[in-house]
Amino acid sequence: MVSGPLTDRTAIVGIGQTKFGKGVPESELELACMAISAALDDCGIAPSEVDGLASYTMEQNREVDVARSVGLGDITWFSQIGFGGGAGCGVVGQAAMAIVTGQAEIVVAWRARKRAAATSRPWAQIERRVGEQFQWSRPFGLLRPVDEIAMLTRRYMHEYGATRDHLANVAIAARKHANRNPAATMYEKPLTRDDYMNARWISEPLCLFDNCLETDGALAVVITSAARARDLPHPPAYVHAFAQSIPTQHQTMTNYFNDDPLRGPAWVCADKLWATSELRPDDIAVAQLYDAFSPLIILSLEGYGFCKRGEGGPFTDDGAIELGGRLPVNTSGAGMSEAYVHGFNLITEGVRQVRGTSTAQVEGAGNCLVTSGEGVPTSALILRK
Repeated sequence: MVSGPLTDRTAIVGIGQTKFGKGVPESELELACMAISAALDDCGIAPSEVDGLASYTMEQNREVDVARSVGLGDITWFSQIGFGGGAGCGVVGQAAMAIVTGQAEIVVAWRARKRAAATSRPWAQIERRVGEQFQWSRPFGLLRPVDEIAMLTRRYMHEYGATRDHLANVAIAARKHANRNPAATMYEKPLTRDDYMNARWISEPLCLFDNCLETDGALAVVITSAARARDLPHPPAYVHAFAQSIPTQHQTMTNYFNDDPLRGPAWVCADKLWATSELRPDDIAVAQLYDAFSPLIILSLEGYGFCKRGEGGPFTDDGAIELGGRLPVNTSGAGMSEAYVHGFNLITEGVRQVRGTSTAQVEGAGNCLVTSGEGVPTSALILRK
């Protein structure tokens, strides 16, 4: 059997989250501490036992403030991962590496965000937003991430014949799953195909329902060794495989310098992930695929090997990515219909699927693929029982 140095040697043992909303009164530090405390309560581990911390470079909360506020113990390892939505699985995977190499015994990873704040808008802090690689795109009309993904989507539709119905399949599947999840922002808000087709444009060919939500909230997980995990209250979600990638000549979002801009980071990440896993795409029971925008699901289905190049659109037909389909995707509602917190809720939902406690539980799900942002340097995990 194929395996790697991390295979099933660590596990996620605790998960926690705050309520999701827009314009919530708590600060980002308060939200982070609430989610971390909930995750520790979930697994019955005392804050004083935590000796490792992992977060995003975009996280506004400093490790020292989080550790002091939650009452953590001596911290012997801490790390941050860059590139926003590409970091989620990275923080868990690097926490697993820290535990396996003896740098820490119990690591907390988290993401807290007040997305609704005016300072988070693309037109805020203009000087910063037109520097570096953005000087080659934003002054010429690609002002927001949605504009950049819209351009890639148009090319994909032109080359492979994908349609808006395929994008609608993604949005509708996420909404159906969210309608089963009381914690989801869109819990009681059904979405029909007519709703989708009649929605206003955000950046053609992407409409309102092709976009993630604007969400305030926080989530956290607790990672420890497989040996310790077996003594804790919930079934462990073992970190079976982990990978990260920055492809050759990659540029975030637009991918201008790559010979094939539609072959994003998922492809390189997938090669590494499957190379250290006993599982293959056909073995995966359920997937949580990063979904800041609906076409990223189609690109990820291809990149991670669930279908061939150009077949991601048709793969979504006939309810294939809904509960009961051949590969249920984003069973909590994810970024498009549960909450958008840079994809961290994909990790917590992956744990729930492995535990058997999801509100859209896939029967007999012994494993779950979780991915981070497609279009940026990325990361991925396979969790299993």
